[in-house]
Amino acid sequence: MAAAADPAGHAPRTYGNWRRPTSPGLLGLGTVGTMILLGGLIVVVLVVMLADLITALLVAAALGVVLLSIAVRDKHGMNAVDKGTARVGWWRQRTAGEHLYRSGPLGRTPWGTHQLPGLAAASRLTEHHDSYGRPFALVYVPATTSYTVVIGTEPDGAALVDEEQVDAWVSDWGLWLANLGDEPGIIAASVTVETAPDTGTRLRREVTTHLDPDAPEFARRLLAETVRDYPAGSSTVRAYVALTFTAARGGGKRRKPAEFARELGARLPALTAELQATGAGPAHPVDALELCEIVRVAYDPAAATAIDEAHATGEVPPLTWSDVGPSAHETSWDAYRHDSGLSVTWAMTGAPRGNVQSSILARLLAPHRDIARKRVTLLYRPIDAASAAAIVEADLRAAQFRQTATDKPTARDVLATRAAALTAQEEAAGAGLVNFGMLVTATVMDTGREMDARAAVENLAATARLRLRPVYGSQDSAFAAALPLGLVLPRHVSLPSEVRDRL
Repeated sequence: MAAAADPAGHAPRTYGNWRRPTSPGLLGLGTVGTMILLGGLIVVVLVVMLADLITALLVAAALGVVLLSIAVRDKHGMNAVDKGTARVGWWRQRTAGEHLYRSGPLGRTPWGTHQLPGLAAASRLTEHHDSYGRPFALVYVPATTSYTVVIGTEPDGAALVDEEQVDAWVSDWGLWLANLGDEPGIIAASVTVETAPDTGTRLRREVTTHLDPDAPEFARRLLAETVRDYPAGSSTVRAYVALTFTAARGGGKRRKPAEFARELGARLPALTAELQATGAGPAHPVDALELCEIVRVAYDPAAATAIDEAHATGEVPPLTWSDVGPSAHETSWDAYRHDSGLSVTWAMTGAPRGNVQSSILARLLAPHRDIARKRVTLLYRPIDAASAAAIVEADLRAAQFRQTATDKPTARDVLATRAAALTAQEEAAGAGLVNFGMLVTATVMDTGREMDARAAVENLAATARLRLRPVYGSQDSAFAAALPLGLVLPRHVSLPSEVRDRL
């Protein structure tokens, strides 16, 4: 069998050159580790001068243990300090009983509602209208003083689409991300792709409302059989884009929801129109009721059938923001039990190495038979043009320092320097800079299927050339961050990310 050749001779387009910024340091240590090393050596010298050699050797041994705990990392880039901090935080959480949550009239909360737990507990929801008259939900998170708007999309996928069209979509998506850095006040963005089993309610409603009463008996039986059997094994795919803005003005004054909504309402039509050019399909702002349903079904997957049935009969589910949380949840070291579901969330610790094609995430985003509900969330933090230049130049200097710190640099150090130089050139030519990450949440209805779901996600991660690690000790927070709520995790941690990156 002969393979058909491309008459134009076009090779498949590939993408890559993403890298994690590094900080300069000696012996593989970052800036903070190098400072600890130099400070420790000074202390050792002082101990030798003021005490004896045995004491100095003990101090040097203690310093060596500290440096090893910082320098030695596993395949996920975690050192002993990171793992120890997670263990201590988990122990404090269990000691305080914060891993358990009971809400509702019989719960342990004094207000008697099903409020969202954890990072989203203090969030508030309001609804406004944009300049086109479309309603949109606005989520305010007091802990980070930020507002989040959610955009619903209906992507058609890349099936039966020309390669040139896919390349154009990817190019427009990169341009859309780059333009986010110029949006006033934006601090983060996320894209959530959720796959879930189809309840069949929408199909049944569509057939029953359009069925001709004079149709032949054979056609009526065929449609009835289709409505009965087709939903078994079928899935629905939904995608949401969440944009998070700071509530503070340039001068530092916080804006009220109504004031910020007036400003955002004028910008929202342009954002949705530009998003449609990326292959996302028709984009529309998500209103308050739809967002309540999204969050409610995430915490209680069994509620999806009742909500679909209500819409099928023309009813509006009476959901408010104070009723979308779970009635009970229990967080364990590596899993999260909530109402009718059990979820496990992984975080990306390594992007695909080398160059990849545009379909690299296709299997990870597709429905899987061993996972009842799967949620893949890409997290973005746009960087403004003023800060991007300083970041890429600092990263280039750090890569060059690591390469020249030894007479025989490794191949990875050489390639890292080339990648950093290429990134600096692209940024100087006008390209945008974005920090990104990924969270993958797998939810099962039967606890006996947990191991199957874990194995499925690990296999899918391998096909996407991703390095995923379960979010140990913080499964509840990671679950909430994977929802389209605009929770910016680096702003919720005690130690700033700038300090952690320099260890």
